[in-house]
Amino acid sequence: MDTPTTANGLPWTASLHTGDGRMDDTHHEFVEMLNEILATPQDQQLPLYKKFLLHTVEHFAQEERWMVATGFAAENCHAEHHATILETMRAVESHYEAGDTDIITRLAEALAEWFPGHAASMDAGLAIHMKNVGFDSVTETVADPSKIQSVTMSGCGSVSCSH
Repeated sequence: MDTPTTANGLPWTASLHTGDGRMDDTHHEFVEMLNEILATPQDQQLPLYKKFLLHTVEHFAQEERWMVATGFAAENCHAEHHATILETMRAVESHYEAGDTDIITRLAEALAEWFPGHAASMDAGLAIHMKNVGFDSVTETVADPSKIQSVTMSGCGSVSCSH
């Protein structure tokens, strides 16, 4: 089910839920911050964008900690997607300061298009994997470490990725 974007941003709908409460809370914060940027005049977006970037860095680092703790290789395609998004996000600030004042809006609109698919595939897949191995995202611990496969996973952690 696609989550439509609106003129006001990305609505928080059930289709964005991954099945992991802590991940969903972080995602909800991400969506709220994204929508706040989109609702803010362009000449006032930079401070919000800087907070959003810091939040996104921690958001992605959190998921990557969980991936490593549950048997993913540190280098995997889900983490690579995160790195690509962060690289783009980091470049936006200097473009904005150089006079491209609508770049934050353009990126926020692109993220609003990208995020539902990422959440529904890679993040939902990670949430299922975490549940299957008994990983608690609040304590970041595994009840039974023997459930973690000895062979590291290099895939996406996605319900639709076969890497």
